[in-house]
Amino acid sequence: MLLARVIGTVVSTRKEPTIEGLKLLLLKGCDVDGKESGAVVVAADAVGAGIGEVVLYASGSSARQTAVTKDRPVDAVIMAIVDVVEVDGKDRYLKGD
Repeated sequence: MLLARVIGTVVSTRKEPTIEGLKLLLLKGCDVDGKESGAVVVAADAVGAGIGEVVLYASGSSARQTAVTKDRPVDAVIMAIVDVVEVDGKDRYLKGD
């Protein structure tokens, strides 16, 4: 699993029928403090994430193992919305700060 921040949405009027109904979000990798630091990824949203939120996502074959993405041609899926990241007993990221 990887940390990322939701930075936008992806809209497609024509697509493969097996991805119909999936909400696609644009993610930018981030560090434990929530600061953007990585590559941009398009991910299917399995949890109702929104722009600005820090999320956990999986990529590769693991992305096709959620109830929402099972047997669908996706390479990344958002699996959790992050509330807190704690490192060595200290909160590094708090949702809403």
